[in-house]
Amino acid sequence: MPSATKDPVEPATPWLKSPIPNPRSRFRQLINDIRSRLGSDNSIVSSDSLRRSLQHLLEAYKSEEIGWEEYAFRDASQTFTRNLVDRGNGSYNLLVLVWTPGSESVIHDHADSHCIMKIIKGSLTETRYAWPESTGPGEAMKTTQETSLGCDQVVYMADSLGLHKISNPDSEEYAVSLHLYTPPNAAIEGCKVFDPETGVAKHVDSYSYHSEFGIRSKTKF
Repeated sequence: MPSATKDPVEPATPWLKSPIPNPRSRFRQLINDIRSRLGSDNSIVSSDSLRRSLQHLLEAYKSEEIGWEEYAFRDASQTFTRNLVDRGNGSYNLLVLVWTPGSESVIHDHADSHCIMKIIKGSLTETRYAWPESTGPGEAMKTTQETSLGCDQVVYMADSLGLHKISNPDSEEYAVSLHLYTPPNAAIEGCKVFDPETGVAKHVDSYSYHSEFGIRSKTKF
């Protein structure tokens, strides 16, 4: 049987000076950019310009699943999984959270840290609440804002803005989000969660990671 005739190879286009960036390289570049901006400095706590700079980095990154999929472990028995991507020099945590279909977090604070969250797959709903007026049992917590967030949208949250919960409104599909926490107080000290009916808070210890740097944890959840 005669061999198939090969089409002639077209010459390279002169203006293509470099290959198209690999999606994994773009996600790695985002990690490196965050690391270079923060280093071992917690100054985001007092610097609006640095916070805006970090938020811009996450906004500029366009999500491609092949870039972050190695960190996105999921577990249908959990509300979400917490997957550590980077911790820099201890001044922040960068996490990929994978949200089970139809799940929602508890109402929580951020332990005096700053959170920048980007949706990298699917959609999520953020519901914000006012701080309870007292530490004892009281009225149901007051909703101040509810926002639907689609892929590549970014939101900033801190205790000065109130409390919130995150939910995945899709009953069939997983959603994935990228979270930058600085300083990583909740990972060290835990945080507070709130009863939506009474506003009563309780402290919870820091959560374990479902994976670290792309390696699944052996911890039983």
